[in-house]
Amino acid sequence: MPGGRGTRTWWAGVVAAAVLAAVLGAWGITRDPLEPYYEAAVRSMAGSGHAFWFGAFDPAATVTMDKLPGAFWVQALVVAVAGPSTVAMVLPQVVEMALAVLVLAVAVRSLTRSPAAGIVAASVLAVSPAAVAVARGNVADPLMILLLVIATWTVARALHAERPVPWLAAAGLAVGLAFQAKMLAAWLVLPALAVAFLVAAAVPLGRRITATVVGAVVTVVVSFAWIGVVSLVPAGQRPWVDGSTDDSELAQTFVYNGLGRLGAQNPLQELVGQGLALTAPGTGGEGPSVLRLLVGDLGRATGWLVPAAVVALVAGLWALRHAPRTDPRRAAYLLFGLWLVVYGVAFSAGAVINVYYVATLAPAIAGLLGTAFGHLLAAREHRAAHLVAAVAVAVTIAYGAVLVLRSEHPVVAPVVLAVVLAAVAVGLLVGRRRGALVTGLVALLVLPVAATGWLLAIGGGAFDTPYETVREARGVRAVLVAAPRLAAGTLPGLERARAGAPDLMAVQSAAVASVFAYPTGDEVLPIGGFTGTGPTPTLDQLRDDVAAGRFHVVLSFPSTDPRLVWVAQHCRAERSVDPVFEVHVCVPSDAARP
Repeated sequence: MPGGRGTRTWWAGVVAAAVLAAVLGAWGITRDPLEPYYEAAVRSMAGSGHAFWFGAFDPAATVTMDKLPGAFWVQALVVAVAGPSTVAMVLPQVVEMALAVLVLAVAVRSLTRSPAAGIVAASVLAVSPAAVAVARGNVADPLMILLLVIATWTVARALHAERPVPWLAAAGLAVGLAFQAKMLAAWLVLPALAVAFLVAAAVPLGRRITATVVGAVVTVVVSFAWIGVVSLVPAGQRPWVDGSTDDSELAQTFVYNGLGRLGAQNPLQELVGQGLALTAPGTGGEGPSVLRLLVGDLGRATGWLVPAAVVALVAGLWALRHAPRTDPRRAAYLLFGLWLVVYGVAFSAGAVINVYYVATLAPAIAGLLGTAFGHLLAAREHRAAHLVAAVAVAVTIAYGAVLVLRSEHPVVAPVVLAVVLAAVAVGLLVGRRRGALVTGLVALLVLPVAATGWLLAIGGGAFDTPYETVREARGVRAVLVAAPRLAAGTLPGLERARAGAPDLMAVQSAAVASVFAYPTGDEVLPIGGFTGTGPTPTLDQLRDDVAAGRFHVVLSFPSTDPRLVWVAQHCRAERSVDPVFEVHVCVPSDAARP
């Protein structure tokens, strides 16, 4: 840690990087296309303590969201204070990502003992297109990223602590809270944290193992704390757990959001994918493969600096092969390297992933580049290190140029600038001249910064990627912007058809119900949960609601679901504005018909 004036300068640089991340995340956020499903759920949670605690999708709390509510609690608290708006929904993620930038700088500095490494890591994360994009949405990933970076910092402190157990317990607490935000995705960081500590911590092996076990136990306890409490509540006193067939949070977490992520599209995507293009926008397009994260949308989201990060990882570990076991730089390479590899493998193998998922790779890439920069500063007299850095710069810029020039928007200017700077940097690195490392870093950041600028120029959010095709951009906005606007246009007619009923309507799929529920804040009964195929409400419950006059309008897909078959047989069919949907109007007497 630098002292005196150096300390103030260092913190000024770190704060500047965090402020930059906040500005980029907040720039024009009123234009951001948000996920309507999360908007509606957060508005419901903000309006009721019961809905808040259980993470209910609808105000009546008939069904939960299809994931744990941790990240959405934060959004709901802001909305409860400020009211529902795009700014209120997005602001928490902007703050979370800015804090992640700040904490990453501290963690990398602590791991490497290099102030410059921390500044570089913070700067790289702040301008990462994937990190900026995800901060501009209303998704759960920014909170998970912040908590994982906090866990990284606590492990960095544990490496040199005489009593590492409290620090490993704190890491377990952070990962457990991250589990509340993103479930099993948070646990994927555990191998990186454990290996870095077990290899490089200063204490004897027995104490290293003990501390790691304590951290693991705390992780499990905190991860399952909310699930355990909710499971003790009788089923009749809480919402049905969406994503499960047995009203189980464990099934939602480990099957629907766990093993299910390795399977095919969910039923909702299969039902309406062609009609509403739900499978196209924001899913990355590429199927599972080794190169999935380096090509197409996913490559342009977070692949820009992957070649440099991989070179840094391999070369850094090789250079430290004879270093003492406790060398903190080895710990940094292992931690961020395993983070990158484990998440990279998971994302490469997933059946369908949203593009914003890969933002989780950004801190690992930033950490590797920051660590390598600090390492190179200390090895400035070693010619081989500078030659490796020159190769990394050249390969990374060449790869980035291919990403841009093979896109539908081959913007030449940033490519030319990056190539020129790369040529200068390579020359300086080979000659071991002053300013070589800084020039190389600037060259590496040109294309990611340009990509981030492109995102801001189109008002892009979490579901957008730099230089995405016109078709993809239209697909994102058709689902996230046009569909809600179309639904809003039908609200006056729906209000007339409502005829004073307590609920606005019933809709198959909470995802579709959300575009009607968020603008009004009224109850829109979600039939079948998010996918539209879940078991709640039952046919008897649906018939009883019709008999009680709770709603009159039912919107659904053509379906063999017994509930929707009953609606089609007993209620009056109306003309639908979209051939994908069927519309029926029910009155209480319909429930009495055989």
